[in-house]
Amino acid sequence: MEALKKKILNEGEAIGTQIVKVDGFVNHQIDVRFMSEMGKEFKRRFGDIKVDKILTVESSGIAIACLTAPFFGYPQVVFAKKTSPNTLIEGSYSAEAKSFTKGTVSLVRVSKKFIEKGDRVLIIDDFLAHGEASLAMTDIIKQAGARVTGIGIVIEKLFQGGGEKLRGAGYRVESLVSISKISDGIITFSE
Repeated sequence: MEALKKKILNEGEAIGTQIVKVDGFVNHQIDVRFMSEMGKEFKRRFGDIKVDKILTVESSGIAIACLTAPFFGYPQVVFAKKTSPNTLIEGSYSAEAKSFTKGTVSLVRVSKKFIEKGDRVLIIDDFLAHGEASLAMTDIIKQAGARVTGIGIVIEKLFQGGGEKLRGAGYRVESLVSISKISDGIITFSE
């Protein structure tokens, strides 16, 4: 997505050789109009599949998942919680997910009433690094007896291997932009 590449170069920031900071429009302050354009692009890329639910992990993926939903006919957006709230009393599916950015491991949970057997679930997330969050979501979907129809990622960092791991496991992964390397503050996109 050329518009996203330009936005990353103009408004994002490379930190070291591993991190791309896009908090000005994706995960701290949200450019709603641009997020909607990304949602439209996910529909273009996954237009051949039926989607019953969209799943993401709190909190950065929620905005893009919500702005993708209208293009798929407003399926419910479900997000895996990183903490166990007192209100989660009816049972849940859970899986461990390591956050590359935070360097922490979280047990992410989804209430059993929100993903049901047979649901066709599209995973949407902001970043794909090592693939831990996406793998945790695929695990939760399998626990529910539902089916992963695809994984949509805003920014994939190819050099961290998560996409290769997911594709190797047979998942359809569509990334709006893919970064092949970060060096000396320069972001290099894959074509």
